[in-house]
Order: sequence, then C-alpha cells, then structure tokens
Amino acid sequence: MIEVTLLGTGSPIPDPDRAGPSTLVRAGGQMFLIDCGRGVLQRLAAVGAGAHQLSALLLTHLHSDHIADLGDVLITRWVSTFAPDAPPLPIIGPPGTAEVVDATLKAFGFDIGYRIAHHADLTGPPPVEVHEYTEGPVWEHDDVRIRVAPTDHRPVTPTIAFRIEHGGASVVAAGDTVPCPSLDALAAGAGALVHTVIRKDLIDLLAQQRIRDICDYHSSVQEAAATAARAGVGILILTHYVPAIAAGTEEQWRALAAAEFDRQIELGDDLHRVQVHPGMCVKPTG
Repeated sequence: MIEVTLLGTGSPIPDPDRAGPSTLVRAGGQMFLIDCGRGVLQRLAAVGAGAHQLSALLLTHLHSDHIADLGDVLITRWVSTFAPDAPPLPIIGPPGTAEVVDATLKAFGFDIGYRIAHHADLTGPPPVEVHEYTEGPVWEHDDVRIRVAPTDHRPVTPTIAFRIEHGGASVVAAGDTVPCPSLDALAAGAGALVHTVIRKDLIDLLAQQRIRDICDYHSSVQEAAATAARAGVGILILTHYVPAIAAGTEEQWRALAAAEFDRQIELGDDLHRVQVHPGMCVKPTG
C-alpha cells in the first residue's frame, strides 16, 4: 500500500487555510516529499512527521510556489537530525535544481555559519545530494522504485512528473502541466494520479490578464480527469486548486471531473489522505 497525503493544496495566492503545493507519499517505510510550497513543514508536523525523516525531496519544477520553503526544509532537516554522519538529503528534480539548491544554501549562508560556530556537532553545511533528470528511473531502494517523465508547463521548462511504485501499488504525481503524451505514458495503469487543477471557467471571468494567462499552461479539472481516464488510473486525486475551492462547492469540482472520469475522485483540504492499493487501475484507453 502507498499512502498519499495532500500537505498543501494551495496556489501562489496566499490562503489562510491552504499551504503551498506539496504532497507526501509514504511507501515501504520511506517518505517522499513532492514539492515544498509555503508552510510545508507545519503541515508535515501535523501528520506527525519531520524534515529529518524524509527519504528524498522530489521537485516537479522550479516555479516559486513549488519551492518556496526549500530553505526551511534544508535548514530544519540539518538542525533536527542528531544521528552522527547522517546521509545527505537526496533532492531529485529537473535540470536547474542544483543551481537553485546552491543559491538557497548561499542565501542562508550567514545562518549556517552562526549555527556551525555555536554547535560543536554541526561541522559543515546542510548535506544534500542533488540529482537532475528529465526521464527514466531515478530511485530504487528496498522495493520502492521511482521514475520520471517530462511534462508540458511551457514556458516553464523542463518540468517532470514522478511515478512511485511499491509492492504492486503505484502513484503518479503530475505537477503543473497541460495534457501531454509523456504524462499519459507515465501514468498508464497507475493506481492513482495526483494532478494539479484550475477552474478555467472561473479564471476567465477575472479582469487581470496576468491571472488569465495561467489558463494556457495548467490543466483544467476536466483535462486532468481526461488524462486519468486515458491512462486508466484507479483514483484521481486533485490538488493545487486555483481558485481555492469555496466552501460548499466541492461537489461542483467533483462533477466536472466525473464528466470525464468515472472512477474514484478525491479532493479536499490540506492533510487529506488517500490509500492506494495494488490493482487499483483499469486498462488505459489512450
């Protein structure tokens, strides 16, 4: 079984009730954080976990809302890991990730220096191990396998989606993207697809062109559901709601998805959990 927790279901627009985009996946005793939007560590604490327990940080792309708390994750893991000679945190993302991680550590350089000067057991900066990929296998440890494929969030490029597999169960985290064949292929036959969504019908009503611009590089609820249907996944898990789901309108969002996808549809607030078991898929139609 793989457990998916929507740690943060928000968007770039600050929301008092929704943290920034981030998803926690637990598989085979391992814990993967997918993206690290604002407030991610508070949400991680709410499920009884901490940065020091992460097996790896997986980044779908380098948009600010998806990496806003990268520094907090790196520093907090460093100062809350008390085992001697702790291994570095694996960070897996698209090309450009290493540059962003280096710049983040440089931005926290004064803080890192203060802590090394104050604590005898901190002898070096936060240990990290960055791996950049656009396609193929990226992780294989203790019966947990992860592979990635490119997605389409242009002009943001490159962007990737992750497929996590364990014990016959599988979960795909799409990140921000429009429908594309590479995501269809990665998600084919998966137990669940975690997909970011926007309501284009609502965004198109807004006066600001800069906000309406987001419609051309995100999937609508219907488009995400159609991707899930083509791939034959068992569960569609919606997240990163733009705009935020207004109280009492949850069934409207569900109905839009159900028009394209006739299996289990999950959406909700931060900390919503979904269990994904082996065999939760159908034959792909794409």
